[in-house]
Amino acid sequence: MPTEIERKFLVASDGWRATAGPGNALRQAIIFSEGKRSLRVRTLGDTHARLTVKIGINSTSRHEYEYDVPLSDARELLDLANGGHIAKTRYEVEHHGHVWEIDVYEGDLAGLVVAEVELESEDEKADLPSWLGREVTGDARFSNQALAEGSLGTDWRNGL
Repeated sequence: MPTEIERKFLVASDGWRATAGPGNALRQAIIFSEGKRSLRVRTLGDTHARLTVKIGINSTSRHEYEYDVPLSDARELLDLANGGHIAKTRYEVEHHGHVWEIDVYEGDLAGLVVAEVELESEDEKADLPSWLGREVTGDARFSNQALAEGSLGTDWRNGL
C-alpha cells in the first residue's frame, strides 16, 4: 500500500533559492473530504493533471494513491470543487540526500512559503536546512484543505 511520510515546515528565509530547480505552477482543489480522507485534483502547468486520494494514518503518514487524468477533466473538476483553490509554484531543492519541495503560494496566500520533505520511514531523520522556520507537521491549519478553505486566514503573516 503506498504510504506518504512527510514533515512540513514554514520557510524562514530565501536561502533555498540558490540551489532550487525550476519551479512548476500547480493549481489544486479538494473535491471531497471527510475526516482523514480526501480526494484532490491538481494541474501541473498546462500539460499534466492528477487525482490524489489520501487516507490519514497519523500526523506524519497517510496512504496516498495518485492517478493521471485528462487535463480538461481536471480543469472541470477544479471548477466543481468544494471550497477554494490553491495556486502555488513548487520548487525542489536537494539537501544532504533528501529532496525538499518548497511551495510558494499565490493569491490570498501570497507570501506564505512552506517546505516539505518525504521520508522512507517515520524514524528517518532528515538534516534540516538553515532556511527552515517552525515545523508545522500535523498542524491542521497548514493542510491543503484548510489552506484552500481559507481557514488559516492571515495569522501566518504574524508568525502564528
